[in-house]
Amino acid sequence: MRPKNFSHPFSFLFLVLLALISFSCKSKKKLAEESPAFTVIQTAKSYRGTPYKFGGTTRAGMDCSALVFHAYYSVGINLPRMSADQSKVGQKIKIQEVQPGDLLFFATGRRKNQVSHSGIVTEAGKEDVRFIHASTSLGVTEDYLSNSYWKKAFLFATRILE
Repeated sequence: MRPKNFSHPFSFLFLVLLALISFSCKSKKKLAEESPAFTVIQTAKSYRGTPYKFGGTTRAGMDCSALVFHAYYSVGINLPRMSADQSKVGQKIKIQEVQPGDLLFFATGRRKNQVSHSGIVTEAGKEDVRFIHASTSLGVTEDYLSNSYWKKAFLFATRILE
């Protein structure tokens, strides 16, 4: 004999599924949304489509270091304004160790080993690394490190967020 509360054969199954769904709502994704790295990346992504402007710091136009500056400022970290100076903050890490929120630095100018460009890792996988930056031709956009131009210009990565 079934208890009154579970008179329909699917009632119990429904309640079990409902309980599983409600307990699974506290997933890792929700924790990630509360992390500083998530906030840094979302702030940077909010600037997508902003045109490039050397020395620019607003949505009307910005350069790569301003993008990094604003993204980190959103979590209370006040970085230097220029890419070369930003590259001196944090801990250098191997490219195989990068995580979302880490910084990438590039030499895009005439001097092969001098930092002149920066970006923020948005995705890091075994095969490739995706990053957001302010491109001189496309404005704020995302690219892959495997792109031949970026692969050749890449210098190193740093981690500021722990």
